Amino acid sequence: MHQWLNLALFLALAVVIAGGMLVLARLLRVKSHKTPPPTRHMTYECGEEPDGDAWIRFHPRYYVVALLFVLFDVEAAFLLPWALNIDNLGAIALVEMGIFLFILLLGWVYALRKGAIRWQ
Repeated sequence: MHQWLNLALFLALAVVIAGGMLVLARLLRVKSHKTPPPTRHMTYECGEEPDGDAWIRFHPRYYVVALLFVLFDVEAAFLLPWALNIDNLGAIALVEMGIFLFILLLGWVYALRKGAIRWQ
């Protein structure tokens, strides 16, 4: 019975503190102007005046570079746990990782030949 009373007091105290914080935040909030300033709906560009439309088209090369980064980042995420446990995994894991790296190397060579990594 004593534990239930402690739990009820704890929950009541938590509700009072949380509710008090919400009420206090509501009372002390910063009130905005009645009419919004004209810059409210402008695009923010690091304090600079916006130049042109915010919706521009990016060259697909940027997306290819981003995808290649994700691909090799995932490769690193697979390599680290494998490298840490190489003693316990044995020779089969070494061969499998060699195949995995060979396939990734083929993809990298393909991207180089297609010019996906060449910055222009």
